[in-house]
Order: sequence, then C-alpha cells, then structure tokens
Amino acid sequence: MASENNGSRSSNVQTPRKVALVTGITGQDGSYLTELLLSKGYEVHGLIRRSSNFNTQRINHIYIDPHNANKALMKLHYADLSDASSLRRWLDVIKPDEVYNLAAQSHVAVSFEIPDYTADVVATGALRLLEAVRSHTADSGRAVRYYQAGSSEMFGATPPPQSETTPFHPRSPYAASKVAAHWYTVNYREAYGLFACNGILFNHESPRRGENFVTRKITRALGRIKVGLQRKLFLGNLQASRDWGFAGDYVEAMWLMLQQEKADDYVVATEESHTVEEFLEVSFGYLGLDWKEHVEIDERYFRPAEVDNLKGDASKAKEVLGWKPKVGFEKLVKMMVDEDLEIAKREKLLVDAGHMDAQQQP
Repeated sequence: MASENNGSRSSNVQTPRKVALVTGITGQDGSYLTELLLSKGYEVHGLIRRSSNFNTQRINHIYIDPHNANKALMKLHYADLSDASSLRRWLDVIKPDEVYNLAAQSHVAVSFEIPDYTADVVATGALRLLEAVRSHTADSGRAVRYYQAGSSEMFGATPPPQSETTPFHPRSPYAASKVAAHWYTVNYREAYGLFACNGILFNHESPRRGENFVTRKITRALGRIKVGLQRKLFLGNLQASRDWGFAGDYVEAMWLMLQQEKADDYVVATEESHTVEEFLEVSFGYLGLDWKEHVEIDERYFRPAEVDNLKGDASKAKEVLGWKPKVGFEKLVKMMVDEDLEIAKREKLLVDAGHMDAQQQP
C-alpha cells in the first residue's frame, strides 16, 4: 500500500517550468519569442536597459504585475550587454535553462554613425554574455543552452544563395560585429562544450518592426498617405534585394535550435528575394495607390557600402529542425499595411480634433 501511495503522490508532482532569459525582449523578435515561450509554459525573464522613457510597448499586452505571482510568468530586470557584472548576476539569480541573446544596435545605417557603440554591444556584448554563461555553468554545474542572433548582413557582398557554409563578407560595422559574435559563439561551443547555437536569420519583418527600418518606414508612410496626413516618402536604394519573412515564424526556429540534441548553426530564410521596389509595388498597390507618385530618392539613405542581394538557403533548418515559414511575402506586406493604416486612421482623428499636428511629414 505504501508504494502505491508514493506512486500516486509522485504522479501529481508537476514538472518544473523551463526558465528562459531573453536579452532584447522589448524588440520585435523579443516580443514574439516571449509570446511563444509563454505559450509553451516557460517562465521568461527579460533584460532591459534603464531609460527615462519606457520602451515596453511591444510586450505591454503580455505584462502582468509581478505582485500577481501566480500569473506573472514574464519578469523584467535591468541589465546591459556593456555591463558584464549585471549579466553574471542575473544568470546566478534567474538560473535559466535557455538564454536567447537578441539584444543589439541592429540598424545597419546607424552602425556607420556609431561604429564603436555598435561593436561594443553587438560583438563584445555577445562575448560578455557567453563568458557569463560559461562561468555560471562552470561554478553551478548547471546546463544552459545559448542562442546567438546572427544576421544575413554577415554575408554582405557574397553572392546568393547564402547557406551555413557561405563565406562571410560584411559590409557595415553592424555586420562585422555580428560576424565577431558568430565566431565567439562557435569558439565557446568548441572550446568549452557550451550548447551554443547561431541563428543566421534573414530579414524578418512584422507590424512590430521599428519605424526606421525600410519595410516599416514604407507601410507607416503609406497609411498616412492614404488618409491624407502625408504626401511624400523619401527612400534610398530601391534595387536592394532582400529575403523577407515574418518575425513570428522566425522565433519558432530560434526555439527549435535549442531543443536539438546537438548544438549547431542554422540559416533561417524564406528562400525568396524581393527588391525594395517590389515591396513598394505590393504595398501601394494593395491600397490602390501608385508608389511612383509619392516616393522620392534621397541620396542620404544610400549606405557607404551597399549590400545588393540577400537570399537564403534554409535547407538545413527544414531538414534538421523541421521548420518552414508560414507567412509569404505578399501576406506579410498586407499584414503590415493593414496595421499601419489603422494607426494612421487613429492619428487622423487626433489631427482633425486639433490634438496633434501633422506637419512633421512633407
């Protein structure tokens, strides 16, 4: 009887929740990844930088006050990739099973203007976090799995299609910093046996994309043009070709990488390439507008060193991870246009009521 009772009690013991630590949790990818992890029963801890302005709008809809302890499965902590001590401290406190390093100064054009900062956060920041994970695992004896967010920009001038074996030829301080972070991750995997994966993600967009990235810049302006708040949109190189996918699809690939028996590196892409001009045609056409009547070229938006064509070969991710994108190019564009048109309509109401000035845009 005693053994039967013990068996009954043990069957009621709940499996402990997996714990994930996410840097860059307030970004586009961080918000989608957090939603995914919460849906899988994880407890998620995000590291955020201190700022006088809150930058949590992408995760506000899933935030629960930590005083509601039974429901608050996402928690935020102040730290910075430039502060190694804060990284190690939170690793020791949180004791994560998985670490996702998504934080970065991720704007390519801006990296030419602040190259030192970009390298410190993107390259050396990844090294600081890897070393914090290594020392934490060495001291605690715990196993921690690590994901490093790579970028198709690392391929730069190398002709497409680009796969895991394609040589890197970065064309910006951002891309060069991502290459360094990639090789730091490989080195820690090989030197210390750390379960560390690189996800080389090609361009991935969504309605949560930052407004200074070209895809969101286009759809944001398009919404305003449609409702009469803006007339012109200024862009740079319209012939740049990119492999654009949906960020919500891509975060699943990140998670899958850390569920494998062996750590490895994977390209994540749609395997289709489209130019900025094609993006304009689909987005403006969707709302019955001619982009040529509204778009003007501004030389200031050309990069010092251009990346002409990025198109991924995601065969390995499909075969090993069983991953494939669900959202195609046109569906992605229309999703972004729909969201930004609604935002523009709300802006129009404020302008018409005299609560907002629309003069910021030409």
